[in-house]
Amino acid sequence: MKFKEKLKSKKFLITVELIPPKGIDISTVLEKIKYLSKSNIDAINVTDNQRASLRASSISISKIILEHGLEPILQIVSRDRNRIAIQSDLLGANILGIENILLLSGDYTSTSEYSNAKAVYDLDTIQLIKTVKLLESGVDLAGKKLKGCPNFCIGAVVNPTAKPNDLQILMLKKKIKTGVNFFQTQAIFDITAYKIFFNKIKHLKIKIIPGIILIKSLKFMNFIQSLPGMNIPENIINRISYSPNPLLESIKICSETIRELRTFADGVHIMAIGTEKYIPEILENSV
Repeated sequence: MKFKEKLKSKKFLITVELIPPKGIDISTVLEKIKYLSKSNIDAINVTDNQRASLRASSISISKIILEHGLEPILQIVSRDRNRIAIQSDLLGANILGIENILLLSGDYTSTSEYSNAKAVYDLDTIQLIKTVKLLESGVDLAGKKLKGCPNFCIGAVVNPTAKPNDLQILMLKKKIKTGVNFFQTQAIFDITAYKIFFNKIKHLKIKIIPGIILIKSLKFMNFIQSLPGMNIPENIINRISYSPNPLLESIKICSETIRELRTFADGVHIMAIGTEKYIPEILENSV
């Protein structure tokens, strides 16, 4: 069953995130794909120059994932491309067999090592979604007919903990109306807060997959806390801070979080950020 078909089922969906290499050596990526294939993973997100940092093409890594029998979710950001390049990449990806896409605006370049790079942002997220729907209808943004129409399963993001909450819900509804098939969320740490958000939108009958982050160290936790919109509850901070092994404690927290999400949510999106080898263990202990 393909990912887009699973979205119509009652299955608890499990997606994970994979970051392309900074170079052409894909040995680490292949290793990660190998052990992720042994877990009950429904799809693998491939980030697109995450945090405005140079990485290998997300399309190339998505194709490799496909070749290994798994489904990629290709992330496409508008930061680095104008409308011509975006349409070209979308068509090229679909030619390669890539159907699942996640459309984002992308992180600003100001905080990356490419702070002097010119961000494009030719299209906003709603315009991105409309562009995909237009290509699926057989026409490009210039009104020219295509020879063969692409077919996509369109994803977008929502931040359940952002304030004001009502604005996020308004944007979510607008994206659904424009043609989005599923959502993944920014990292959540407070399950109670997410449940409140989920109860407000569950009547919309669309799959929303909440994201969680594996905190690999105290230093990494401090970094996460410094990011806008990230709010780690005090009990989690204390558990990780006072643990003799912060990584092990964080693995336990992730398993507990997924176990709780299984009781009401549509799935989970795991962002291990370099520690993907622990994902099978997290999932095994989350049932």
